[in-house]
Amino acid sequence: MSTTPARKPNYALPILVMFFLFAMIAFVTGFQNPFGVILKQQLGLTNFQSQLGAAANFIAYAIMGIPAGMLLQKRGYKFSAISAVLVGLLGVVIMFASSFVEGDAIFATYIVGALVAGFSMCMLNTVVNPMLNTLGGGGNKGNQLIQFGGTLNSLAATICPIFVGLLIGNDLSAAKMETARPALYVAGGIFVFAFLVLAFTKLPEPILEEQAAKAKAGIKEEKPSLKGALSFRHFTLGALAIFVYIGIEIGVPQIANLYLTAPKAPAEVAAAVAVDEYDSLYDFVHRHSDDEEISKLQGEISNLLKERAKLLNELADPAVAGMEQAAQEVATDEVAAPAEQGQPGLGMNAGIAGALVGMYWLMMLFGRLIGGAVGSKVSARAMLTVVSTAAIILLMLGIFSDPANTVSVPGFSSGEGFTMVDAPINMLYFVLCGLCTSVMWGGIFNLAVEGLGKYTAAGSGFFMVMVCGGGIILPLQAWVADAAGYLASYWVLVACAAYLLFYALIGSRVSKRAEA
Repeated sequence: MSTTPARKPNYALPILVMFFLFAMIAFVTGFQNPFGVILKQQLGLTNFQSQLGAAANFIAYAIMGIPAGMLLQKRGYKFSAISAVLVGLLGVVIMFASSFVEGDAIFATYIVGALVAGFSMCMLNTVVNPMLNTLGGGGNKGNQLIQFGGTLNSLAATICPIFVGLLIGNDLSAAKMETARPALYVAGGIFVFAFLVLAFTKLPEPILEEQAAKAKAGIKEEKPSLKGALSFRHFTLGALAIFVYIGIEIGVPQIANLYLTAPKAPAEVAAAVAVDEYDSLYDFVHRHSDDEEISKLQGEISNLLKERAKLLNELADPAVAGMEQAAQEVATDEVAAPAEQGQPGLGMNAGIAGALVGMYWLMMLFGRLIGGAVGSKVSARAMLTVVSTAAIILLMLGIFSDPANTVSVPGFSSGEGFTMVDAPINMLYFVLCGLCTSVMWGGIFNLAVEGLGKYTAAGSGFFMVMVCGGGIILPLQAWVADAAGYLASYWVLVACAAYLLFYALIGSRVSKRAEA
C-alpha cells in the first residue's frame, strides 16, 4: 500500500499580500512628508508644527512596539496581521476625515490619524518580516522573500512623495488636505484587499504550534528579559544607534521637501521682479524711441530706470543699508507678494520637489541591492564605518554648497509630466545620502545582537521601540530649521551620523557574551 506525500501548501497569494503590506509600511509612513508641506501651507504652520504628524507616526512605535510583540506571541501571525491592517485602515480613515473638517480640527484630526497609522506600521513591521521568513520556509528562501519585500518598501517610499506632489500640482498656495484624497483612496483600498485575503487564507502558525507542543509536553520555558539584553554595553549603544539612525533616514527627505517648496526670500522675489521690469522698460523705450508720446515721457522713464538700477545694486549687495526695506517695498507695494512666514526656501513646484525627494528613497533601493550583493564579503562594522563617514561628508557638502548652482536631473511636473529639471546641487548631496542610510539598519542590528545569545529575541523587540527616534529627532531638526534655516538644521543629522561612526569604530565592540 503506497501513501501519497502531503501536498506542500501554496502561499503565493499571502506572500503577495505581505509584499503589498511591506510596501504599505513605506507608503503610509511617507504620507507625513508631503502632508506636512500641505498643512504648513493650508494652516500657516511652522516647520516644527508641520513635522508633528511624522513625529506622531514614529512615537507610536514607542507605545506599540512591546505590545505588538506580545500580541504576536499570544495570538500568532494571522490575528496580528489582520489587527494591524484594521488599525491601519482606521488611521487612513481618520486622516481622510481631516480633509472634511475646518479650523484647528484639521490639524488635531490629522495628528490622531498619523498616530493611529503609526500603531499599524509598528504592528506590520513586527509581523511582516517573520511572516515572510515563515512563508518562505526559513533559510535562504525566507531571507530572499524579506529582501524582495524590502525592495518594494523602498519603491513605495519613492512613489509616495512623487504621487502626492503631482496631486498638489504647480500651485502650492491652493493645496489643502482634500488635494491628497486620491492617495488615501489607494492606501485604504490596499488595506481592504489585504484584510479580505488574510481573512480567507490559512497561514502557518509556528509560534502557536511550538507553544502548544511545549504545553502538551509540560515544558515551561523561562523567557529571557530585556533587562538582561540591556546589560550588554554594545547592545545598549546599538539601541541608541537605531534611535539616531531613524532620525537621519527620515530627517534628510522630510526637511528637504520643506526647503524645496518654501517660498524664496522677499529680497530674492523683489530682485527678480525688478530685473524683469527694468528689462521691459528698457526694451519698450528702444522699440518706440521715435514715438512722439514716448519722447514726451522720456525723462520720467529715464528716472524710473535709474531708480530700478539703484535698487538692483542694493539688492545685490547685502551690506548696503536699507536693502531689506527696499526689498520689502518692492515686494509688498509694487508686486503684492504675500508676507512670508518662517525661513526662506527655494520656491520649487511641489511635483518637482516630490520627484527629488523620491530620488532619495530610490537611492535607498539601490543601496539595499548593493548591500545585499556585498553583504557576504564585507563585515557589518566595515560597512557601517564607510556609510557613516560618507553620510557625514555628503551632509556637510549639502550644507556648504551654494543652492544657486544647479544640475539637470529627471523630474515630474503636473503641467509637463516627465521632464528634465534644474535641481540645486546641494540637494543632490542630500539625495545621495539614501545610499548610506539604506544599509545602516542591518549593520547596526547585526553588531548590536552579536553575542546576545538567548537575549536576542528580547533585544530585537526593543529595537522596534527605538524607532521612536524619528519622532524626536525630526521635530528637533524642524525646530532648528525654524530658528536658523533649513540648511543649518542638517547639522543635527551630522551629529547623528557622527555617533553612528563612533558606534561602528568603538561602541560596537563586544565586551562580553551571553552564556549558552
